[in-house]
Amino acid sequence: MDYFIIIVTTVAGLYFHWWLYVRIKRWTDRDLALSMAGSDEQKKQFMLQQLAEAQRQKVKRRDLPQWLEAAAAGYPSE
Repeated sequence: MDYFIIIVTTVAGLYFHWWLYVRIKRWTDRDLALSMAGSDEQKKQFMLQQLAEAQRQKVKRRDLPQWLEAAAAGYPSE
């Protein structure tokens, strides 16, 4: 019974750390996209759409800042 408790708590702890890691990655990616938008609400929405597109295209994390910068440069200014 002791081994069962150890296994269950270890698995739960590992799952929690994985879940937290994934959440932090998502938050940092979202913050990166929003930081490139400034205070313009429409550009924020545009950048979040671009982030979703980058995720759909499976852009690597190391390439994401450059990819988002290029997307921000392509934002139609008035």
